[in-house]
Amino acid sequence: MIPTLEWTREGVRLLDQTRLPLEETFVLASSYQEVADAITTMIVRGAPAIGVSAAMGVALGVKHSSAANLADLETEFKQICQVLAATRPTAVNLFWAISRMGVRFAGLLSQSGITIDAIRAALIDEALQMYDEDIAACRAMGAHGAVLLPTTGGVLTHCNAGALATCGYGTALGVIRSAVELGHQIQVYADETRPFLQGARLTAWELMHDGIPTTVLCDNMAASLMRRGKIQAVIVGADRIAANGDVANKIGTYGVAVLAREHGIPFFVAAPWSTIDLETATGDDIPIEERPAIEVTHHGGKQLTPNGASVVNPAFDVTPAKYVTAIITELGVLRAPYAEALQGLESAAAAG
Repeated sequence: MIPTLEWTREGVRLLDQTRLPLEETFVLASSYQEVADAITTMIVRGAPAIGVSAAMGVALGVKHSSAANLADLETEFKQICQVLAATRPTAVNLFWAISRMGVRFAGLLSQSGITIDAIRAALIDEALQMYDEDIAACRAMGAHGAVLLPTTGGVLTHCNAGALATCGYGTALGVIRSAVELGHQIQVYADETRPFLQGARLTAWELMHDGIPTTVLCDNMAASLMRRGKIQAVIVGADRIAANGDVANKIGTYGVAVLAREHGIPFFVAAPWSTIDLETATGDDIPIEERPAIEVTHHGGKQLTPNGASVVNPAFDVTPAKYVTAIITELGVLRAPYAEALQGLESAAAAG
């Protein structure tokens, strides 16, 4: 796959996902403010990719800092983090990444004789390590989840949880890729995912790039295909998973989960451990981003709705844990009851 994002000497190089699938162009973010803008405008999107982009944005901000001493650098570091944290509220990976960079920064400040140049180098290394860890996590998720998918048949996915939403390989699409590598004969059905059309523009593009059979359908067609026996499994990504297993994902996911339950179809969620938010008790506590109305009223520069029409445009919805068959992470596959499963996995991870 073409790299979704990468660190360069000049800045963070991002594949402009707003121009896919017809244009494969890149944007160079040469300051942390430009990284923040790329996240806000969805040039880069997908919870894991947002997190690593933010980490690189922090490193970039410190790299270009003109601070004369450590005290000034600490003040500037806080400002950099605040700007990046204000970009998108739902994807917990954003805050996880910024927090991790903050912990690393604090540790560096505590070292006697540390220099600003040494801090710059260490923060770049930390961001690059997070990039590598994300790809490894996606590969591990793929290995854990592939066996859950049917050996033959249709698999529905919503939004884009692939290489484009991560640093490479993907979460939900990584599981599909792994299943195909095992020899599964899978036909992917990609919801177009209104109003931003991540499924039609992005999922179809990257799966076709890999030669995986893919059919795009309007969001309101899923029920009909399920009733006709075309769908044997559903797999999606996540932007935040609460402590009880409730899942926040792209708007429309909740409806797909309800339909899957009605038709007896397993509904899987694939997400890295960094997407798990044990500090958030339930999905009711997850902040839901409201996107600009123009994403609904216009498409391709053309107005679709009457002047003055009211618009609601939540970017995400919450799927209650009761609809989730299993949560696939790089640490293993979790099943209900999720509160106990998530807490147990955290304890196991902390124990090493």
